[in-house]
Amino acid sequence: MEKVERKKSYGLLIVSAILLVGSIIWAIFAYNTGYKESLTLGSDLADKKLALQRPYSYGLTGVFLAILLLVKGIYNALIGAPITQGKKTAIMVQAGLLAALCYIGFAFCKIDIPVGPEKTAFHLGNTFCALAALLLGGYWGGLAGAVGMTIADLTTAYVTSAPKTFLLKLCIGLIVGFVAHKIFKISRQHEQKYITTATIVSCVCGLGFNVIADPVVGYFYKTYLLGVPQDASKMLAKMSALTTFVNAIIAIIAATIIYIALRPALRKAGLFVQVTPEKIEENQEKDDESK
Repeated sequence: MEKVERKKSYGLLIVSAILLVGSIIWAIFAYNTGYKESLTLGSDLADKKLALQRPYSYGLTGVFLAILLLVKGIYNALIGAPITQGKKTAIMVQAGLLAALCYIGFAFCKIDIPVGPEKTAFHLGNTFCALAALLLGGYWGGLAGAVGMTIADLTTAYVTSAPKTFLLKLCIGLIVGFVAHKIFKISRQHEQKYITTATIVSCVCGLGFNVIADPVVGYFYKTYLLGVPQDASKMLAKMSALTTFVNAIIAIIAATIIYIALRPALRKAGLFVQVTPEKIEENQEKDDESK
């Protein structure tokens, strides 16, 4: 197979380290100067409460993002980043489009369900999160889903859930992408039945993880980082388990149908991302039948 050229770089490592320190300081400051006060406000002051919670949520989101970039920065410094500028630009454009679809899927295609002082929702955001991983691979697909749905949280009443959303949607993408492209290698040529099965299994793995992780992570996140009473956190976790399960079923079906429909069209248009490179002519036909 073709060897990928890599170049070591330290820019991202430096930037992410600065971002991490700055985000931690910002989160601590925002918690002490506004978020604490928001916990004493009732639902009749929802707008004021949201305004006080927003800076702290921004800070936590920055911390999660900085940790992700720090890991990538360390990788770039030790191993090196692949030199594939043209391909990378095309992938980034598609990732931006899919991030926008993730935003729309949550911000405009949802049904809110109040649970005590908090809320959960049925939505279509996870559909496009899984689809992004199927089309672009785990890293870019997960990043598209995480960014799109985090922005949706930050711009709606779900602002305090943004850091948790960033982490979980990134994990969905990484898992779906890993199973689809590292195990099944669906970007290669395969029979339709194989592609369909692989797509379903990949989505089940990623969204199945989310069904378990969302209520569990949500409980600890809300209890220990947001200061929500344990009883309220438990109630929300139980309701979240139900909505997450329904969202997962919808996302598995919808993402599979959309991917199967888009795959031939993208190939024909020359826009299909070859996440897993095709095999090189069976080692040049077994070295021309060993001469």
